[in-house]
Formats: sequence, structure tokens, C-alpha cells
Amino acid sequence: MKYEYFDIHSHLYFPDYDKDREEEIERMKKAKIGTIVIGTNFDSSQKAIELVEKHENLFACIGQHPEDLNADSVFDERLKGLAQHKKVVAIGECGLDYFRLTENINSMKLIQKTVFEYHIDLAISKNLPLMLHIRPSKGTQDAYLDSLNILEHHAKIVGGKLRGNAHFFAGNKEILERFLAIGFTVSFTGVITFTHDYDELIKLTPLNMIMAETDAPFVAPVPHRGKRNSSLYMPEVVKRIAEVKNESLDKVKQALMANTIRQFNLVAQE
Repeated sequence: MKYEYFDIHSHLYFPDYDKDREEEIERMKKAKIGTIVIGTNFDSSQKAIELVEKHENLFACIGQHPEDLNADSVFDERLKGLAQHKKVVAIGECGLDYFRLTENINSMKLIQKTVFEYHIDLAISKNLPLMLHIRPSKGTQDAYLDSLNILEHHAKIVGGKLRGNAHFFAGNKEILERFLAIGFTVSFTGVITFTHDYDELIKLTPLNMIMAETDAPFVAPVPHRGKRNSSLYMPEVVKRIAEVKNESLDKVKQALMANTIRQFNLVAQE
């Protein structure tokens, strides 16, 4: 299938779509929009696979979201089986999320790091990219710094076999440079349509290393704020990236599609 736009991060299995999920996907097909449906635990990863099996414009990403982990959490070994599926194009969303940690902070950070390491090993073994979820504690870059220390360690050992994308990127310039140095792309959401906070990061990110996403059903872009988000709103995100980078829409569309195909090996999947 030839795509006009590709949303690299959405959650189409969420209850928000229960009333019109199939209709939503058909609308996406007509608009030539594809998406990667992102799992956050074993059950949702399974749902993602069940959904993408039925539609040529959908692909899956399987993993454990760090915010879903608790004091008893370990890596879910069942994910290794799901990773065998031909339409699984990435491992995640995984990473470190310190934003809401209030109890047993050090032990919870250790659990998150341990589970993250398992995801990294799985991604390398399957030659798949990571879909990173990283959210630091308020006013800091701590989760980004810890994640990069882990990733850089692995990159020294396996080199280009480690690859991935930092979803909903919100780090600073130094964090961005470190991700780019290990070959990771970064992606931006509809948030960029209603704040200028990300403009400098977008300008600094080379066109061949930037991605676009919706994180649907969350954070709908202007002019759809307050509504359920949709992969159908991808044009708004891409348009804003083009504006900030002062490039033509066609050039940015082509670059983003090339980046997506390269990162997630979509041609081989079709």
C-alpha cells in the first residue's frame, strides 16, 4: 500500500474507538494513512496484533509500558512469542517513566531499568527497533539521562544493531544530540501545533532523523483539540513540522515516509 502519511504511534485498540473502530480504519485507508498500533503490556500487545492482522495499513509494536510496572513486575516472557509475528515492526513502548514515582523510588527505578534491558535484548535479537517511552520527573531530565546511559552502553557493544525512536520527544538539546549520536530518531506529536516549546528541537533535528506521530487517542492537534485524537489528523502534525523547519510540505512528507520505511522496515512487511 502506498501511503500519504504514516502515524508511527497510536493506540487503536483503546476503548475510545470501540464504537467506530472499523469505520475509523476504513477512513484511514481511504486517506492512505497507516499506523503502528502500540502495545503497553502483554494483553494490549495481543490486541494490537489481532487488529493489525485484519488490515494492511496497520502494524504492531509489542512491549511493557514502564508506568504499568509495579513492585512485583518482571519482564513478561510471553512477549518473546508475540515478537515472532510478521507484522510486529518494533519493541515497546518501553523505557523509563519517573514522572509519577512517589514511593519506593529507587527500587521502582531499578525494576524499570531491568525490564527495559530485557526489551533492548529482545529488540536486538529480533533485529527490530525500540519504541521508547521516556518521561522524567518534573523539572529534570533524569529518565532521559538514565535511558541514554543504558542505550549508549549497548550501542558500544552491538553498534548499529541497536536502533529505535524516542516517542513524544521532550528532552533538551543535549539529550537530542545524544540520541542522534547513537542513530535513534525522535518523534513529535500534535502538541507542536499549539505550543512553540518544541520548535527549537524540531529545527535541530535533521530531516532524515525526525518522525511524526499522533499518540492517538491522546493530544489531538489544532484544530481538533479536546476531541478524540486520530491518525487522520497526521497532516496537521506534518504540516507544522514543515512550517517550523521552513521546508516544503512535499519535501517533509517524503522525508518522513522514507524515515518510517527505513526505521520499521515496512517494505519487507507488506
